[in-house]
This record gives sequence, structure tokens and C-alpha cells, in this order.
Amino acid sequence: MKVPTYDDVVRARSVIAPHLPRTPTLSHPGLSRLLGCDLRVKHENHLPTGAFKVRGGVNLLATLSEEEKARGLVTATRGNHGLSIAWAARLFGVRAVIVVPHGNNPEKNEGMLALGAELVVHGRDFDEARAHVAERVAAEGLREVHPANEPALIAGVGTGALEIFEDVEAVDVLVVPIGLGSGISGACLVRERVSPTTIVIGVQAERAPAVYRSWKEKRTVTTDSADTIADGLATRMPAELTLSMIDRMVDRIVTVSEEEILEAMARYLRHTHNLAEGAAAAGLAAAFRLRDELRGRRVVVVLSGSNVDAATLRRVLAEVPRRVSLTIYGRADCELCDEMKAEITEATAGVPHDLAEVDVATDPRLERRFGLDVPVLFLEGHEIARHRISARELRGLLRSRA
Repeated sequence: MKVPTYDDVVRARSVIAPHLPRTPTLSHPGLSRLLGCDLRVKHENHLPTGAFKVRGGVNLLATLSEEEKARGLVTATRGNHGLSIAWAARLFGVRAVIVVPHGNNPEKNEGMLALGAELVVHGRDFDEARAHVAERVAAEGLREVHPANEPALIAGVGTGALEIFEDVEAVDVLVVPIGLGSGISGACLVRERVSPTTIVIGVQAERAPAVYRSWKEKRTVTTDSADTIADGLATRMPAELTLSMIDRMVDRIVTVSEEEILEAMARYLRHTHNLAEGAAAAGLAAAFRLRDELRGRRVVVVLSGSNVDAATLRRVLAEVPRRVSLTIYGRADCELCDEMKAEITEATAGVPHDLAEVDVATDPRLERRFGLDVPVLFLEGHEIARHRISARELRGLLRSRA
């Protein structure tokens, strides 16, 4: 199987440029403040299908032979890959048969149908849906499109990383979600050539860790289940091509919990006003898990897609409470600020769902307003205390905002 190269990524950019826009890599100060680093978000959710995969779909369809196009395509998906193939197939006038498992994201299913794809529902999960593809190939002579073992797909999605390194100077860390790994494989091809000092960190769900375990154990690991809210990460079996690239080029892989993914989805909504599906939020969840290590560094996380179903979105809004911001303003060398921070940390230990975020900030304008030696405590921008507030009063205030 041919391994794609950096030059393939560069060629892919010229192929997809007439059809797809560049996506922005934006700074969101609220997230940077919470993480203590210079955080940038690559908004692949701004692409036509709402996800990064369409880059690969367009590059693949554009490079197929006329004979392959005439046969038509068949592939398996949990959603974004299928949307990519459906979108590109419509662009090039090619038949596309998409196999999805039972219980798949209904909004993604509707999207593929709206793009003209033929939808087949088969199996309990992605891997069982993928097994059905061979039957359709044998019966109809369709050209199979593997979701990861396709060099043209990897080269296509790698164009997003070209944009990152062109738009952001001196990236210290790049954080990329991993389903089967086409996105992180393409990113590593670019990093290896244009920014070799950048650390690439992959992210999987704790409940779907097949690639993480395979990378860590240096053998192919198949798990019994992949039951995660992040359907884009829900695979039980790694792909041969991308796993070999991940083994060679990825610096580190971490896993995140369902709760961390839900909270990251809520944080994207609050701080960027962007919708992130579970897989897309995994990168931000990892950044918060690694917050101490990333402090002071320039970090790019990939928001890979926004195709979340309505039921999951309701769960995010219902289960993850709005977080409350506590800020202490005072002189940088003010000992009372340190005392207040310690007291607040102790007082908020019993607040449900870790609602309080405590920061020590310095603002000269507030120093002049309140006096040099008097630290002031703000709750969501409103003054609530000067130097002392009881734990009981603080808990009450926080609960009232929750």
C-alpha cells in the first residue's frame, strides 16, 4: 500500500482549492485564559459538510480513473467520512453507496441522503458496517473506499495542516483527534517537513481506545466495543496504513473521558460560539487534561467537525452546567491575593460540578480604582468582596449562578 508524502499533500491543495475554502485558525481569549497558554483553534467545522473529511473526499474523487468513477463507490462510515464521499460524489457526478450502522447519527444520515447518496443500514457498529462493504463490492462491482487506507484521503485532509502552519507561527503543540487516524497522519506529513519541532498529540476516547492501545503496545489491538458519545472516534479496529504512520510520526496519544468530551463541547459553545461534535471536542478536552504541561506554550487544537445530533446537544446543555468565573484583581506581588486564592480554592471544593474557576489577574486600571493594597474579588465581572468573603457566602453565590 502506497504511503502518502508531503508532496502529495501539496498537490492535493491545488486539486481541492477550486472547490473548498480555506478554514481559519482563530484565537479565543477565553480558552487561552483558562488554559494559561496561547491557544488557537483550527475551524474545520467551517467546511461545506461541517467537517474536515471533505478535503480527502474531493482529492480522492478528483484522482480516480474514469473506469473507477463509472463503477460507483461504496464505503462505510459513522458520518463525516460518508458526508465527504457523498459531497464529492455529487460534485463529480459519481454514484455513492454509504453503509452506516444501526443507531447512527440521524442528522448525518439525512445529510448523506440529501447529497444524493444511497444509504444502507447494517451492523451494530462501524466495524460491522465496514464488513458489509465487501458484500456490495462482490455483488455490484463498486469501487471500495476505505475510510483510512486511502493515500489520497490522507493527502487531502493534510491540506488543513498546511493552512495551520502558514497561518500560525512557531506552533509548539498540535492536538488532533483520532478515529482511524487520517487527520493526524496528514498533519504529521506536514509537520515533519515544515515544523519538525512541533509536538503532535493525538486524542482518543477512553471508551474507544483501539488506536491508542495499538500505538502504546506496538501491536494491532481490536477492542470489544467502542461505545462513546464521540461517534467520529468510535472504531474498534485500527486501519493498517494510518496506524503505521501514527506509529512512526505521532509523539504522544492521550485518552479523554465522556465527561471531559461533554465539557469541551460546552466550552466551545460558550467561548467560541461554535458547535463541536464529540470527536471534534476531544482535542480541547485533551488540552484541559494537559493544562499544566501546555502552560505558556502556543497550542493549536483541531475542531474537526460540528455534526452533532440534536439528542447529544440536548445532553450537553442539560448535563454540563454553565461555569462561573471568579477573578481576583490586585497587584502581582500582593500577598493578600495569594491568601484569597487559597481560601477560595478551599471554599469551592464542595461546589457541585467544579463550577468555580479561580484566577489571579493584575489590572493597573483596577489598582488605581481600588487602591494598591486591596485585592478585589469579582464574580463574572461584578465586584462581590474586598479581601474577605466567607466560604458559606461564596458557595451560596456560586450555586445561585449554577
